[in-house]
Amino acid sequence: MTDLAITASGLRKAYQDKTVLDGVDLEVEAGTIFSLLGPNGAGKTTTVNVLTTLVKADAGAIRVAGHDLVTQPKAVRAAIGVTGQFAAVDELLTGQENLQLMVDLTRGATKQAVAELLERFDLTEAAHKPASTYSGGMRRKLDLAMTLVGRPRIIFLDEPTTGLDPRSRRTMWAIIRDLVADGVTIFLTTQYLEEADQLADRIAVLDQGRLVAQGTADELKRRIPGTHVRLRFTTAAELDAAARVLTDAARDDEALALRVPSDGGTKSLRSLLDRLDEYALSAEELSVHTPDLDDVFLALTGHATEVPAK
Repeated sequence: MTDLAITASGLRKAYQDKTVLDGVDLEVEAGTIFSLLGPNGAGKTTTVNVLTTLVKADAGAIRVAGHDLVTQPKAVRAAIGVTGQFAAVDELLTGQENLQLMVDLTRGATKQAVAELLERFDLTEAAHKPASTYSGGMRRKLDLAMTLVGRPRIIFLDEPTTGLDPRSRRTMWAIIRDLVADGVTIFLTTQYLEEADQLADRIAVLDQGRLVAQGTADELKRRIPGTHVRLRFTTAAELDAAARVLTDAARDDEALALRVPSDGGTKSLRSLLDRLDEYALSAEELSVHTPDLDDVFLALTGHATEVPAK
């Protein structure tokens, strides 16, 4: 049986007459990156707040790190770390002092953790500088380093790269991958669809408090119309012959190519190749094109991608 880090069944939360979460079911495998996507107001942050014991759910059975969220909240808190949308560092303290403060507040943390984390996050040179002098990327790294003081098994990252430049964002991606390689489970919310595509083992799309889809990035992309196989030929005669066989294909005479509708699966691709073989046809080049996560997001939620301000 697969080890599950987080399970939620029938998760519900309302504020007065506004339902924020409406029967959400989640399963997050241990040692993986799970990404929750959704437009603003979909319920992403509320989901994180509930799973991290910050907000009490109105209904639902929830287990985090093997512990019941309602009856064992202290055990849940001891197993998790949380990094919110904004770096929670004390700007009047140095990087080292911020980490030392977390060590002093965390049971079982050692003083050696400060030096180890400063080195791991490439903050040693800036260790004695006030956090107010740090760049956005450095503050994010320090914030995550502070989260790791207690060696959490599960880390919730709520839009951790919002506002970062591309280089800082990719540095954070590398850190996240390293954490998972060490056995940590990551629960990631993000508005950057490329981020989810690059990092997540599984993705769930939340809209108006309900999960509208779950799966790997490739599985979600295959659900959206527009997937096709592009076949490029070397001569116009080969293109003509293939077009007579593949009557549902759209042709591009200038590129000597055909665009064949497909679901992108192995079975349909094999069927297409067998069909070409049957008529002794071969393509110079074959490529499979699928919709990206922007297309998935728009199709499932009815909203365009909302890019945070830089």
